[in-house]
Amino acid sequence: MPGRGFCYDLLAKGAPELGKRLHDQGLSPHGLVPFGYSGPVFPTAPRRRGAYTASGRGYVELGSPLPEVIAGWSVALIGCRLIDWGGVALRVHGISLVEGGDFASGRARFRTRTPVVMKGSGRDDSGERITRQAWVLPAEPEFAAYLQNNLCRKAESLGLEPLVQLEQITWVGPKRSFAVGGGLKPGAAIEVQLTGEPHLLHALRDWGLGQANAAGFGWVAA
Repeated sequence: MPGRGFCYDLLAKGAPELGKRLHDQGLSPHGLVPFGYSGPVFPTAPRRRGAYTASGRGYVELGSPLPEVIAGWSVALIGCRLIDWGGVALRVHGISLVEGGDFASGRARFRTRTPVVMKGSGRDDSGERITRQAWVLPAEPEFAAYLQNNLCRKAESLGLEPLVQLEQITWVGPKRSFAVGGGLKPGAAIEVQLTGEPHLLHALRDWGLGQANAAGFGWVAA
């Protein structure tokens, strides 16, 4: 998706060393890249079935649990007047900071705006591995366990205790597939109920759910 290049371009201007490190290595110990984004949203654009429409005022949301990423983006965005989003020029009218929710209770309900993608084991019922590209959908048996594991890996990547639990998947959107990195990644938007340490819930809200967040998947709606 075009947003990945845009996010790295902002880091190249505002925090070049950080951008290069994240691009080349990600965060230890799992090599994850800690940012996500929504893609352009145009609330007043007329809707057409099967087509993406863009007109009038819109917005793009970017997020990261790392303050240094936000700081780098902010430096680059201060003088930004146009955004090149996959060859489409978007005029910048303003920039604002979106505050996260209140997770003091240790509970959160997140709904994603973009599909969540997850890889499963790729094994059949006998336990034999039959593929390494085993994308699983929310209704499939392995999905919840692999999503839980991904939440814990994100916590470890941020140097936090993996004190987070996927309590329930409360809603699943339609299946959608996008071509990224030479292949199709299938997934679906979801709503989940999580419990955990408030600071970690804030971080997950700013990062996204599932895999490939830096490619535009799993963005949590504000």
